[in-house]
Amino acid sequence: MRIIETTRPCAALAAGTWTIDPAHSYVGFRVKHLGLTDVRGRFAEFGGSLAVTARGAIHAEGTVTAASVDTGQPQRDGHLRGVEFLDAANHPQISFRSTMFEPLGQATFRVIGDLTIHGVTREVSLDAEISGTEQDLWGQTRVGLAVSGRIDRADYGLDYGPLLESGGVLIGRTITLSVDISAVREG
Repeated sequence: MRIIETTRPCAALAAGTWTIDPAHSYVGFRVKHLGLTDVRGRFAEFGGSLAVTARGAIHAEGTVTAASVDTGQPQRDGHLRGVEFLDAANHPQISFRSTMFEPLGQATFRVIGDLTIHGVTREVSLDAEISGTEQDLWGQTRVGLAVSGRIDRADYGLDYGPLLESGGVLIGRTITLSVDISAVREG
């Protein structure tokens, strides 16, 4: 694993370990159905952390429980957990591990890292924005981050999708990721 230090310290994040608070965070996605509408879903079980060095290097990692997928439709959720999609019985975790944070602005970054879904690991590029830090009512320092990106599900062996008579596809290949994080600074 390589950690590339940012060219300037990240003013929004003090050095230390920041742990994701799942109760105040969200991991979601959307994908086109019939090329017409977005079907949205989320994962209910996830965790992760950010590590910030004194010199400003940032490293992020996280995991998602594949079986916790929830689109609001139990039949569809069962299909997504099955072998044609996430195969949660054999691949229970989706994971991400950053390899580089590239500063784009004072609080915006391009995050490069390895995303593993369905047992397949691919490098991805995500956009991240730090919305700031705040002390909560219990004296804990929190940071808010919004992370987004797109992946091609076929890159991960998730290539189920019948063709339509019109030549279109039932399920789009592009999955848009949307992650909102509240993380608490440890110590």
